[in-house]
Amino acid sequence: MPQPQPLFVLNGSNLNLLGQREPALYGTTTLAEIRQRTEALAAELDLGCDFRQTNHEGVLVDWIQEAFARDAAVIINPAGFSFGCVPVLDALKLLRKPVIEVHLTNIHQRPAPYNHSLVSQAASGVICGLGPAGYLLAVRAVADALATQRART
Repeated sequence: MPQPQPLFVLNGSNLNLLGQREPALYGTTTLAEIRQRTEALAAELDLGCDFRQTNHEGVLVDWIQEAFARDAAVIINPAGFSFGCVPVLDALKLLRKPVIEVHLTNIHQRPAPYNHSLVSQAASGVICGLGPAGYLLAVRAVADALATQRART
């Protein structure tokens, strides 16, 4: 029986406080609730979901490099690392599988410096402004992109 396609779901700074941090902006759903829903959908779609969160840039870079080594797809909510973190961008450029960037809010409606993501330069697609549902849409987008890649080979 073949192994599920690996999928890393990587979350950046302060997302561990979802549900508590600025609920008027980010909502009351916790990262644990997002994780549960994301892992359940990934399992349905035969994706091996590795869901992680860090407040440390270097740790995020290490995880992206691990995803590269495992030939994994990546869903990333880089949070504050979106807006000026060249090492994260450079690491994402290594990846051969789909990279979907997710933001809970519509960053394009936010004031500077929160409205331009460097990470988008390495993303296959960007989902923003749809709250926690963005993660589920990203899982479906990864599954579709991987199926398309398999069909081409």
